[in-house]
Amino acid sequence: MPASHRSSSELTSLRLDKWLWAARFYKTRSIAVEEIGKGRVTVNGQAVKASRELRPGDMVQLRQGVVAREVKVLGLSSVRGPAPVAQTLYEETPDSVAARERAAEARRLAPEPADTIVQGRPTKHDRRKLAEWDDRWSASIDE
Repeated sequence: MPASHRSSSELTSLRLDKWLWAARFYKTRSIAVEEIGKGRVTVNGQAVKASRELRPGDMVQLRQGVVAREVKVLGLSSVRGPAPVAQTLYEETPDSVAARERAAEARRLAPEPADTIVQGRPTKHDRRKLAEWDDRWSASIDE
């Protein structure tokens, strides 16, 4: 059987980027590699490379947009299956679930950004006034 089609019971380790993609944390492996490169993914509290070999029992901390998650690796799979199967590859820590729910509630209760805009888009007259504002605050030595 080819190495790419082995079941999770035969795998002892798997590249981090491949696991993140198979577990459906990121839509593509290249996005997973990019997030790892930006330092948004750590394994057991350490910054890692995309080629880091992941094993069951490892703790993975990651960010998906504004959402921070911490998960324990339960299984390995080199193929991206349906979401219910992908969710069997990891277990999210209770602290991570609670923090994620608090953040979701805070976002839900936050004011709508568009509500703070009273008059809408500036008119041509308003834009000219803004341009004059820049002239008044120039950093010149002779003043």
